[in-house]
Amino acid sequence: MRVSVYNWLGQEFVEISAEGPALDSAREQTEALFTDFARVLDDHGLSLADTVRSRIFGRDRGARDAASEVRGTTLSGPARAATSSYIAPALFASDALTAMDLIALRPAPGLNKTIRENDPPRTPCRYLTSGPLVVLSGQTAVLPTLEDQVKTNILPRITEYLAEAGSGWDRVALCTCYMHASESPDHMRALFADMVPALPRRFEIRFVEGYSAEGKLVEVEVTALRDV
Repeated sequence: MRVSVYNWLGQEFVEISAEGPALDSAREQTEALFTDFARVLDDHGLSLADTVRSRIFGRDRGARDAASEVRGTTLSGPARAATSSYIAPALFASDALTAMDLIALRPAPGLNKTIRENDPPRTPCRYLTSGPLVVLSGQTAVLPTLEDQVKTNILPRITEYLAEAGSGWDRVALCTCYMHASESPDHMRALFADMVPALPRRFEIRFVEGYSAEGKLVEVEVTALRDV
């Protein structure tokens, strides 16, 4: 398990990452991860209710799906947060079926976490805000090509959500593209360059092998500042 405490964007975050323990099923491993993560957060004076982003990885589709179901039950109510999920067998250093990243924000005056649901609501929320922070769930699309997904769906949708939250691309602090391993980073950067005035201050590309549905080629996570 890796635990980081860091200051970023004027606030304090606790980030936890781990692979599942040696249990029989992806469900059991994910439940154990949440138990362990809750214990770590408690050691830092936090709880799952302070989660602002969670990211799960499955060794295969069945593991991803099981982990996602556990997360949907566990991170509910006050613990609801921005989410994403991936199939990423190359990520694992152990025989685990699931792995998870969780980022929590230390509460401070004026930092009331507010969830913006999709319309109609679905498992991922649209984004959350907490004071000047806006955290979008991972955005994906099922369209024939990477260009179709990024230029006609994902980036226009992110632009809309940022504006709705009182932000914009010039306020984006981190953009992470979890791209399918078959695609080219240069292609992804070129697609962004065609659609966004300038690349965000921190623009990351990471590689995975699958998503919540067949046909997806990238999932884009964005964290930004906003006007309050």
